[in-house]
Formats: sequence, C-alpha cells, structure tokens
Amino acid sequence: MTKIRTRYAPSPTGKMHVGNLRSALYEFLIAKHAGGDFMLRIEDTDQERYVEGATEIIYRTLEKTGLVHDEGPDKDGGYGPYVQSERMKTGIYMKYAKELIDKGEAYYCFCDKERLASLKTEVVDGKEITVYDKHCLSLSKEEIEANLAAGKPFVIRQNNPKEGTTTFHDELYGDITVDNSQLDDMILIKSDGYPTYNFANVVDDHTMNITHVVRGNEYLSSSPKYVRLYDAFGWQVPVYIHLPLITDENHKKLSKRSGHASFEDLIDQGFITEAIVNYVALLGWSPEDNREIFSLDELIKEFDYHRISKSPAVFDIVKLRWMNGEYLKAMDFDKFYEMAEPYLKKAISKPLDLKKIAAMVKTRIEVFPDIAGLVDFFEELPEYDVAMYTHKKMKTTAESSLEVLKDLLPILEAQEDYSNDGLYQALVKYVEEKGCKNGYVMWPIRTAVSGKQMTPAGATEIMEVLGKEESLNRIRKGIELLKANV
Repeated sequence: MTKIRTRYAPSPTGKMHVGNLRSALYEFLIAKHAGGDFMLRIEDTDQERYVEGATEIIYRTLEKTGLVHDEGPDKDGGYGPYVQSERMKTGIYMKYAKELIDKGEAYYCFCDKERLASLKTEVVDGKEITVYDKHCLSLSKEEIEANLAAGKPFVIRQNNPKEGTTTFHDELYGDITVDNSQLDDMILIKSDGYPTYNFANVVDDHTMNITHVVRGNEYLSSSPKYVRLYDAFGWQVPVYIHLPLITDENHKKLSKRSGHASFEDLIDQGFITEAIVNYVALLGWSPEDNREIFSLDELIKEFDYHRISKSPAVFDIVKLRWMNGEYLKAMDFDKFYEMAEPYLKKAISKPLDLKKIAAMVKTRIEVFPDIAGLVDFFEELPEYDVAMYTHKKMKTTAESSLEVLKDLLPILEAQEDYSNDGLYQALVKYVEEKGCKNGYVMWPIRTAVSGKQMTPAGATEIMEVLGKEESLNRIRKGIELLKANV
C-alpha cells in the first residue's frame, strides 16, 4: 500500500483566502486520516503576483490552525527544495521540458508578440484565449539550433494532438472526456525561463511522490492537459479531488473584497481559530450524521473525502457566528478572559471587576466585538426612554416603578453588603413584604442601573460590579426621570 502524501502548494500573493484554507485543511485531513504525510510547497514562479510578507502569512496561518506540515521549506523530508524558485535553480523544469521535446510531446516556439497578437481567439469556459496555430512545430532542427544560438527568445509549448479525445478522472466528478481539438498547446516554460504553474505542478507532484491533489474546480478544464503530460512522461496520475466553489450568501463567488474572505480578516473580526477551522471543514464536506461541532482531531478521524459535495458551498457568516458562539460557551474561562480582556478594556475604562463582567457575557456573545454593545452601560449610563419601565409581563408601569425605586432607595442606602447575594436577599425581603412577584421589583431596578432593555446579567449582579455609590446615583437618576414623566 502506497503511503498517502498530500501537499498544500500556495502562491505567496497575499492573505490566505477561505478557499485556500479549505484546500490546505482537506489535504491535511486526507493525509492524516490515512496516517500519511502532509507537505508544504511554496509556488512562487509567478513573480509578478508575489507579495512581500505573504510567505510569513502562510506559515502563521498553518501554525495557528494546527495544520502542521511534515515537510516543507523549514522541514526537509528528502524531497526538497520546497520552494519553486529554488527548485528552478536546480534546472529540474528545463530538464523535463527538454525530455518532452525529445519525445515530440513539446516544442520550442519563437513567435514574437506581433505574430501572437494576429492569431485568432476562441472563447473557452467564458474566457477569451488565443489558440496557438502550431507554427513553430514545423521548424527544422537546423532552424531551431540557429535561433537558440542567436539567443532568440523562446517559450516551450506542449504538443497536444488535434484528433481523438483525452479522458481525465476526478474522484468527485468521475470521468471527464474532452476532444483534443479543444486543447491548446499550453506554454510549459515561459520566455523568462520560469515554468508555468501547470507544468511546475506536474513535475513537482511527481518528483515529490504526491498521491492526492486537492484543488478548486476552476482547474477542471485544464486537467486533461495534465493527464497528457503524465502520460507523455509515463508517470502515474495522482488522485485528483476538485472542490466546489465557495460563494457568498447571494451565490456569487466569494471575493477578496467581501470582508470575511480571508483567515486573518475573520480573526480580526473576533472569530476564534478552532471555530473557523471547524466551519471551513463543513464548506463542501459533511459527516455521516448531522453533527456540526468537531475538533481538529475529530475531523481527522471522521474525514472521508468521498463525502465532499459537488454543489457550491455557501459561506454563511450567520452560521459561522453561531458556531463561534458555541465554541466561546464551551471555552475554559481563563482562556476566554485572556481573549476577551482587550475588548472589555476598550469598552470600559473605569476600575471595575472585568472578570465578573466577562463571566456575564461569555454565553451571550457570538464574536468578541459583540462585547462592547453588551457592557457599554457599565462605563456610562446611557440616555434612555422612561417607557422602558413599563413591562406587560412584569406587570410594571411608570407609576409602580417610581414607587418601588422610592421605597428601595433608603433600604439600599442603608445596605452594607453590596455582594450579589447580599443585595438579592435585601430585594427579596422587600418583595415578600410587598406581596408581589420578583420581576415587579427587579425590572425597575435593572432598568435604572443599566438604562438598557437587554443586559448580560440581572439587577443585583450589575449593582455588585457598579458598587454602592454608582448604583445609588443611577437609582436616584431613575427616580428623577420617572418623577418628571409621571
């Protein structure tokens, strides 16, 4: 049984897009599920699109998400170098391109820009492409050698037949057969000596013993050309798994401008890594049962790539928020507090017990930035409408609320114990003496001390954090407000 070897082969062109993260995750899960190796290869042959610092983003993201590679530029496993520009310096791509020339499967092309511009164009998969007319295929050996000796610029093209068909097999889409007349003679080596993405991919995957290749289904149309390259060399074709598109809620392709398209954007928006990885795993894959919450170890155990769907996956930010909230609820409190503290400090500058406030919001937020809107009243009592004191279910009105606050003010002024329990006992005692329901008393107090309809905790918990002086000031303010409106 061949050992499963997968690779994540990103181009360092910016932030790690959700689609790239999913490819990396699925490659990782396929390898680890089968006890195989997961490799990192940096594909930097497209020098024009190279972004400074992008390689660091790749390393940082893999480390944060737990997708630990067994081999890569920083961990030699005997298949290096693992960076394409360094591989190029070894001459590997030119060596294999010349091997194809010797076999008649590729040829030198010396056509200049003017000649190429005059060629006819065809629309393939919605894109306009120039179809090369095989002009240089007919050059004699002498002409080729003279051109090379004169230093004339060239590219090396794949020599695809015009008759017959080519069949390509994908694990999800099955057999895909195309007419060879549709296959353009794609460039393998560019005029700058660099290999094209397609050619370097084939050479690297073969020479690095890659058994399974996962990538987006936008590459399906170029896959028959890959098969022809493998066949031309007499190499075994790896197992191909083409993933469905990820769309936004409007079924448009998830774009880099959508604000939540990259891993780092999501982290900046207050999502946690474990929830992002869990959610991305479900963008196109589903387990046998309807379970939704998985740790990375559980995903390794459960992941079967045959259960990947062919339908586009919708990136639903509402669903991700829900999942993130579930992770926050289950999180160890100390870890939660460490992550929540910067958000709490931004919302509250007063010397209050932030740990108590964190405990109030832990089960009530979906992402960390939700904290501000829940706790801002601790910093300052907001302006609020007196109508808030009227609550049908609690059977309260502005008049009843005024009465309750006026009754309680001297009791709370005399109260020494401002702990949650001490305050609760004092209020319950008043409820019993008055012969009413708890809510009839708690609602006006909570409204007065928070000025909010929805709060992350009850009246006495809020008062404990605010302290005696601030709580009494707010209750007095409530009394003034009610007096002015009753």
